[in-house]
Amino acid sequence: MVQLRPGVLNKITDVAGILVGNAEDADVRTGVTVLQAPEGSLAAVDTRGGAPGTRETDALDATCLVDRIDAIVLSGGSVFGLAAADGAVARLAAEGRGYRLGPAIAPIVPAAILFDLANGGDKDWGDTPPYWRLGAHAFDKAAQHFQEGNAGAGYGAKAQALKGGLGSASVFDPMSGCTVGALFAVNPFGSTLLPGQGCFHAWYLEQDDELGGQPTPQPGDPNDPQIAGFPSDTTAGRNTTIGVVATDADLDKSECQRVAMMAHDGLARAIRPAHTPFDGDVVFAVATKTRALNEPRPAVVSRLGALAADTAARAIARGVYCAEALGDLPSYRDIWGHRLSSARRRG
Repeated sequence: MVQLRPGVLNKITDVAGILVGNAEDADVRTGVTVLQAPEGSLAAVDTRGGAPGTRETDALDATCLVDRIDAIVLSGGSVFGLAAADGAVARLAAEGRGYRLGPAIAPIVPAAILFDLANGGDKDWGDTPPYWRLGAHAFDKAAQHFQEGNAGAGYGAKAQALKGGLGSASVFDPMSGCTVGALFAVNPFGSTLLPGQGCFHAWYLEQDDELGGQPTPQPGDPNDPQIAGFPSDTTAGRNTTIGVVATDADLDKSECQRVAMMAHDGLARAIRPAHTPFDGDVVFAVATKTRALNEPRPAVVSRLGALAADTAARAIARGVYCAEALGDLPSYRDIWGHRLSSARRRG
């Protein structure tokens, strides 16, 4: 039997060359995450939420000219957060990194945003929103090691009645020899927990107690209207889960697109309901192209897509598990941590 295992860091930065930086503004209760990709990386994107906010996603289409990316930005701030990519673009251009058009350099930095404007922070920024500054700062901090939970784009996020956050996970696949990682800012309309149990929907995917040692859930009441995680507050446009899956596999653009599409299954495994009209769910897929694929390629791509979905689900649960209370939003561990400890003692 092939044994899957997390990478050394259990983060997306286990994919060699990927770096991640976070920057936050505690007063505004928002933040930005920048993923830097090594030279030669390509990306694709798949959008399935009903209220997305994105930048440069059309350029990633397999029929378009651009065949590389330099960075990807995930940001809070709703429409204001799209300016975070400008900060990363400026930093890349200053370093001479980007798509060369004669003497000009055009850094390619796709971005996606989530809504955190109603979380109680000070949004009275006048005509100078903080996102350019946060994007540049997050770019400067990019490294292999980075914080999860109340960090970067997950700083002001919520997950229904709980604090949401930034989460990451990885897996090494001995069969293909490839590493797959995921990075998600978790701010969903749906729930990441089974009703009333404090057990993540993605509990069965946990690796090495990364979710505190999840207990086996009890059967739910099929007559419970909350069984699908449907919230009582149906205010539109205050949500969204956005993220990146990455691999070192030598994918082409169409193969990378397929991995992005399959990775969305991870949202459905970790959040109920997912891809609603109120969410702007977006998943980028990045291929650093350093590891040749075995044959037949479609079979390997299918495997990598399946692994990306499971890893995405783990990263989403990690985003909530690692978060700390903020304002009137309690953390998962504040409410359920003692039950995890009790379950481990009983085990």
